[in-house]
Amino acid sequence: MILCLDAGNTRLKWAVRDGLAWRAQGACVHADCVGLAAALPEGIERIIACNVAGAGVAQRIEALAATLGVPLEWFASTAACCGVTNGYDNPAQLGADRWAALVGARGLHPGDALVVMAGTATTIDVLAADGTFRGGLILPGLALMQKSLARNTAGLPEARGSYRDTPTNTDDAIVSGALHATLGAVGRMCHPASADFCVILSGGAADLLAPHLELPLRRIDNLVLEGLACVAGPGQH
Repeated sequence: MILCLDAGNTRLKWAVRDGLAWRAQGACVHADCVGLAAALPEGIERIIACNVAGAGVAQRIEALAATLGVPLEWFASTAACCGVTNGYDNPAQLGADRWAALVGARGLHPGDALVVMAGTATTIDVLAADGTFRGGLILPGLALMQKSLARNTAGLPEARGSYRDTPTNTDDAIVSGALHATLGAVGRMCHPASADFCVILSGGAADLLAPHLELPLRRIDNLVLEGLACVAGPGQH
């Protein structure tokens, strides 16, 4: 069994892969990483981890691996992986989480895709049917957009509103504005080249975006972990 770890900006997502199936999965705050060992099933043979949360979190993951007594493999962006070609000017500069999500998307959908990761930041990446990552966008996530308005203006609240097509109060206007901005970016990056095109959507804010995306859509939980399972090797995906 392989423990897959996705250390994002906010939380550590984890899942245990046993052959072709996920045996257990969950999430925790970064500070609880080492304590995760007690919640895992017995029989972990190795760890593959993607970390974009910094050196401190990397040290906690290394401590977890030491506690379990298993080897740790760090996932990083490369020129090519699992049928995906990295079209970034400098492939190593692409965030490891975006790269893992692209690998996961390719493993789940062989056609043209727009890979949208809606988390602390939102990334919108173009993946061609031949496996080429053509490039993409990074923009603030929905919550970050709303918080930036409250933090950097004198008269706007940290909104607790709802989505409206034409908002008539400030809270709804802020929430709807963040959603409209993100949906607009997704729409502008959408250039279907084949009949089997779809948007592959994942991340903590995916449920807020999904009802408003009028595009072929596949909602995938923990796409980064799916990508790590692909990388883990035959029999893991």
